Amino acid sequence: MRREKMAKPRENKRLASIDILRGADLFLLLFLQPVLIAVGKVYDAPWYQGIMYQLDHEVWEGFRVWDLVMPLFLFMVGASMPFSFSKYRKPGISKRKLYQRILRRFLLLFVLGMIVQGNLLALRIDVLQIYNNTLQAIAAGYLIAAVILLNVRSYGWQIALTFLLMVVYSIPMQIWGDYSLGGSFAYMVDEVVIGGFRGDLSYTWVWSSLTFGATVMFGALCGRLLMNDSRRAEKGNLPGVLAVLGVALVLAGWGLGFVEPIIKRLWTSSMTLFASGWCFLLMALFYQWIDVMGHKRGLEWLKIYGMNAITAYCIGETISFRSVTASLTFGLEPYTGAWYGVVLTAGNALILFGILWFMYRYKIYLKV
Repeated sequence: MRREKMAKPRENKRLASIDILRGADLFLLLFLQPVLIAVGKVYDAPWYQGIMYQLDHEVWEGFRVWDLVMPLFLFMVGASMPFSFSKYRKPGISKRKLYQRILRRFLLLFVLGMIVQGNLLALRIDVLQIYNNTLQAIAAGYLIAAVILLNVRSYGWQIALTFLLMVVYSIPMQIWGDYSLGGSFAYMVDEVVIGGFRGDLSYTWVWSSLTFGATVMFGALCGRLLMNDSRRAEKGNLPGVLAVLGVALVLAGWGLGFVEPIIKRLWTSSMTLFASGWCFLLMALFYQWIDVMGHKRGLEWLKIYGMNAITAYCIGETISFRSVTASLTFGLEPYTGAWYGVVLTAGNALILFGILWFMYRYKIYLKV
């Protein structure tokens, strides 16, 4: 009998759709929205103000386009986790080392969040805000999802634990308090745990960490499907599966909204389902178009944001380049009038893009 060579296991190929979708999210956050908002301050046409409405957070109950930016950021963190974790599940790498890596990433993200919006660099205890930032939501969600992924291999149990996180979140929210800000159980937990060290009081954080974890886990569940499909020679069915799952989650979130309102500022379970459904739909679209059909032209530049997402966010949220733009364009102010604010905002965004382009060009990726 002829002995056939055993096929080597396929390497986990980096999916362009993940980097590009993550990049699109950061581009919207750091470039497009600030510029469009600056234009909206000058251009007051009703149709344009309708766009501006969607580029701001819902005041309380409900959901706008802008409310998807942060959930998508968390979802994409989760989508990358099965790929990154598979590299560390090799002989010689102990769980202890993995947990050290996870804990280090959690702490770094949490401290970066305190720098970005927590006034840590002010070096004043009276203005310090411990937990009030997207990076810290990512840190908490990442930690929860990492513990699940490392200890539970069964896909079915991972799904069950994702929904359990939302159930545990929702039960006390239904029993104690209501879904107003000051009356919600999540708000009460924040008052007890972080008290005066909170930032924006229109958001909750500590109890909402459970649903942050669920959002990251939905991304990880999606990422596992993507990883398995990327190993196959022929692709084509998965985008449809992701789309069906996305529609199901959107409908589930909408239906649960009659019992538990869709409130992004509380990160309710209904909001988690609703937003994660839209994330699945976006991932289906990007995976189909980019990785299955191979249409990358005109989209590759989004990797400039997507492959240095944490760096982009930290720089964009902490450093203003408007003074640099003002120094270089001061002669335009008399000619642009009220539009000069648009020039400054666009210049700020372009300088940030230039820094990220330089890092991407020379393969400088700062990973937390």
